[in-house]
Amino acid sequence: MQGPADPGPTDAPGGSAYRGRFAPSPTGPLHLGSLLAAVASYADARANAGIWLVRMEDLDRTREVPGAADLILRTLSAFGFEWDEAVIHQSLRTDVYRDALDTLAARGLTYPCGCSRTEVARAGRTGPEGPVYPGTCRDGLALGRRARTERFRTPPGALAFEDRIQGPQEQIVDEAAGDFVLRRADGIHAYQLAVVVDDALQGITQVVRGADLLLSTPRQILLQRALGFGQPGYAHAPLILDAQGRKLSKSLAAAPVDARDPLPALRTAWAVLGQAPPPADLHIDAFWTWAIPEWRIARIPARTSAACPSASSPRAPEYFARPSNPRHSDGPQSNRLQGADPDQRHGPSLLREPHTDPGPAPVRDR
Repeated sequence: MQGPADPGPTDAPGGSAYRGRFAPSPTGPLHLGSLLAAVASYADARANAGIWLVRMEDLDRTREVPGAADLILRTLSAFGFEWDEAVIHQSLRTDVYRDALDTLAARGLTYPCGCSRTEVARAGRTGPEGPVYPGTCRDGLALGRRARTERFRTPPGALAFEDRIQGPQEQIVDEAAGDFVLRRADGIHAYQLAVVVDDALQGITQVVRGADLLLSTPRQILLQRALGFGQPGYAHAPLILDAQGRKLSKSLAAAPVDARDPLPALRTAWAVLGQAPPPADLHIDAFWTWAIPEWRIARIPARTSAACPSASSPRAPEYFARPSNPRHSDGPQSNRLQGADPDQRHGPSLLREPHTDPGPAPVRDR
């Protein structure tokens, strides 16, 4: 029988069927930081008898490395991940993003902006993620200015939500981010819009991802409300940083995980997530059979980052051990997102259902 300190794996809030996802960008092979996000989202979905999907966030084709998407899928398969529906690619879904943007524009919630990044950096004040747009074009383009981007009219006031790992969060979005971009100067739809549309049309009910996107979540909730979408639950796992404090995707330490020998990286990710250590003699074929019933999201430390474990040590450092009270391990219960460390089912009828790319077949049909 489970005691009061061990709520068990099925602690995801809400009454609807669990649908989760992992959404990598194909800018290179899978590394330990991305693997940690995949492990957390997969374990939480399976522990809650849920569906788990994979989505390729490849809107910006200039950053895509040829062959990376297929390599990521092969690596996930080698690590024992099994997705339940066809993989979709954002690069094939510009029509649904355009429809969503048109909906927001028709509701008076967007406006064209003629400012360049240099102008915004010069005129805007500094926010937690860079310059905050000062609203130069909010009341119309200046004479002779050409529209470069399309921005969202961010409403005033605080937005609060509960994160299943980090606890209560609050952000005044117009102060922290300002009127943010929905379509870039190069015509590409912004990540904030695309992820909201995809999560809604794929019926995602729980988003488990890295803490680098914690600051983005209030903007996404604003867009969900503006488009009439339901709000999924959120859980942001700690990022793995290198010795210089950089996210692994931006670091030379971001060596690809070894698909020929998955277990060491799985053990490391599992330890960083604060989970009970697996048996020493566990084989890769049995890892998920053992791990899914053992998963407890409440064990994940409520911090936004953790140091990269030493490659020479088979054991995680002591600071990855589960704190006695993980929800209070990083200070106050409520966090103002402006100062944080640096990451339903149906919408408006005019939004089309997802265009699914059959791509590589799912590892297993469920």
